[in-house]
Amino acid sequence: MGKKLVMMLMTALFLMVVTACSSGQEGGGSSEGNSKETSKADGDLNFYTSQPDADAEKLIAAFNEEYPDVTVNMFRSGTEEVISKIQAEHQAGSVQADVLLVADAVTFKSLKEQNLLLSYESTEHKEIPNQFVDSDYTYSGTKVMTTALAVNTEKVSDVPDSWQAITNENAKGEAVMPSPLYSGAAAYNLGVLTRDNQFGWDFYEMLNRNEVMVTKGNGAALKEVISGNKSYAMVVDFVVARAEQEGSPVKLVYPNEGVPAITEPIAILKDAKNEEAAKAFVDFVLSEKGQSVQAEIGYTPIRAGIDAPEGLKTIDELNIIESDLNELYKSREEDKQQFSDLAGE
Repeated sequence: MGKKLVMMLMTALFLMVVTACSSGQEGGGSSEGNSKETSKADGDLNFYTSQPDADAEKLIAAFNEEYPDVTVNMFRSGTEEVISKIQAEHQAGSVQADVLLVADAVTFKSLKEQNLLLSYESTEHKEIPNQFVDSDYTYSGTKVMTTALAVNTEKVSDVPDSWQAITNENAKGEAVMPSPLYSGAAAYNLGVLTRDNQFGWDFYEMLNRNEVMVTKGNGAALKEVISGNKSYAMVVDFVVARAEQEGSPVKLVYPNEGVPAITEPIAILKDAKNEEAAKAFVDFVLSEKGQSVQAEIGYTPIRAGIDAPEGLKTIDELNIIESDLNELYKSREEDKQQFSDLAGE
């Protein structure tokens, strides 16, 4: 009996060891195991963005497939209003946002200078072109979004290939653009184009003389063209490509002179209440899956190896007009004031 008991105990101990080793191998060696490890993020995540509601909701839904225990609370408005909210919260002593995704790098540089952003080097950053990642890892681009021309094909028979289409006399009263005082993309365009020799402030003065309508945002500007109220709009590319695919009488044109481009960076706020979930969100947005979701929504991915949606050019195909980021940052408020004085806004 004694020998049988010893044998039984030894057998039980052997089975326990085998089971433990087997479990350890499954958890550490497969992508599924790594996914379960990263999905520990949970709780509330406050996400501030300027993305269209429907697009942001699709991104959140895809994130929640990976992180079902995180509840994402979204605040959405134009970039300038989102930043005003953050600044007001900062002045009150408590920024409520955990993660921020808005139009352009100039906006994020300003927040970085105020020491409002957390430095976080994601494992996904190595797949993003260096010029779109802050050197201190406080923010990085998430997509490539140019501003180009939307043309109403029912009103314009000869589709243009130049920005002169909206400064020519025959287009007087026929063009529309978003306001740099509301749209982050429009504010970025203002800074870049006024510093480019092909444009300068002369371009905006010509737009003003040509009675170009100034609306609140890109969506409102495009609606003016789709409805036939206007022939041309100076708007972000993805909204035009999307409308074109849906059958609207519009065509996306990339002018020969080139186009300004924003990257809608993402960042974690320094005082984020849920830092772990915020890091998980950033990782997801920059990951291959997250970038594929961006393409499915209709944006040009910033990550190499993922095709642009139908109707949009890849980053390698674009003729991008750029300017020094530091100069854009230092001059933004002055630029907006000068535009306001010019347009009477």
